[in-house]
Amino acid sequence: MFGRIAPRYDLANHLLSYNMDRLWRAHTVRRVRHILDRPDARVLDICCGTGDLLLALARRRPALGSDFCHPMLTAAREKIARGAAPAAVFESDALRLPVRGGALDLITVAFGFRNLANYEEGLREMHRVLRPGGVAAILEFSQPPGRVFRTVYDFYSRRILPRIGGVLTGNPDAYAYLPESVKKFPGAPELAALMRAARFSEVKWEYLTFGAVALHLGVR
Repeated sequence: MFGRIAPRYDLANHLLSYNMDRLWRAHTVRRVRHILDRPDARVLDICCGTGDLLLALARRRPALGSDFCHPMLTAAREKIARGAAPAAVFESDALRLPVRGGALDLITVAFGFRNLANYEEGLREMHRVLRPGGVAAILEFSQPPGRVFRTVYDFYSRRILPRIGGVLTGNPDAYAYLPESVKKFPGAPELAALMRAARFSEVKWEYLTFGAVALHLGVR
């Protein structure tokens, strides 16, 4: 499914979010800037897709990206080849990263964590590859806490988004999947609890855009 929408994935994301996705990623970079500013920091963005967060991170610190969808990585490599930022990508399952334990200072994931087959296993793997003091950042869609905005958001995501996304990418099923996957995904407080259960400390989270998106941070 992700392979089929890869060629127009960026266009669809920007239009469907009214370019808010750029702001969400920029905010994430700011929140982990204290790690990126370290001269020897090792950074990995998992489920990197076409590389938008990866490249935003790499503008401050050379970074690696991984994804299991080859066409997405092809699009990411094309961006890197254009000289956007010092980054590289590799193909990998986020639940079985080819990275030694304690190797990373920062691991990030933007709008890909909810697609993992097992959230607990994904968090344990993120914890494994971080060194003590390393940070995990998860940027993901969430359920808005406010009743009025949640009603508007649900209508847009279920009725409008699949139609526009389908026209833009030629794959309406992929954009029908989006609201369903968000609905099944743990809410922000529940995800924070899962991170603590995976032995992350100093877990904190914040809503963005009235709760349509949440950013979680945790320390190994």
